[in-house]
Amino acid sequence: MCGGKGTRLESPHEKPLHPIAGTPMIDRVLSALSGSRIGTVYAAVSPNAPETRAHLENRDGIRTIETAGDGYVADLMAIFERPELVPPILTVAADLPLLEPPVLDRVLAAHGDDPGSRTVCVPAALKRRLGVSIDSRLEPDDHLAPTGVNVVGATDDSPSMTDIHYDPRLAVNVNRREDARLAAGRLRTRDGEGR
Repeated sequence: MCGGKGTRLESPHEKPLHPIAGTPMIDRVLSALSGSRIGTVYAAVSPNAPETRAHLENRDGIRTIETAGDGYVADLMAIFERPELVPPILTVAADLPLLEPPVLDRVLAAHGDDPGSRTVCVPAALKRRLGVSIDSRLEPDDHLAPTGVNVVGATDDSPSMTDIHYDPRLAVNVNRREDARLAAGRLRTRDGEGR
């Protein structure tokens, strides 16, 4: 999902192209996806992010899907109407620059052969401890924050599950400048710089 305007980020770049430690967020997410056991990667783009679309159309193995850019949920629902997308579908927001392949593989393993859907959340307390913004909470469990990672199952008959992860790599969504600064710091520490 990479078609948002990113107005809260106040960046001179489109949100997916905003650099975190020198690399556009979307490239970090794509790297995590390509290193995981995910098969085909589709990028949901919109008129809100034409430079992101151009950036992705030059990447091997990435297929773009045009959405209206009406918002995350509306665009997400629209992509599920596409006949080429067959559930289960893993959806990932482009604002998760700390994401790594083992995290995605763990989400997929938790889903297994379950025909239902899963919403991946982190405790809001983890986001507060990390100092990153909390822009939405899962109702009615307001102590949980959705991560932007979901598995959409093959049937609507099965109840949707909530997977709770205590992993900073899922907790750092970059929605504001401070989130970007904190993510860059964590990446520098993780990669051995700044020690």
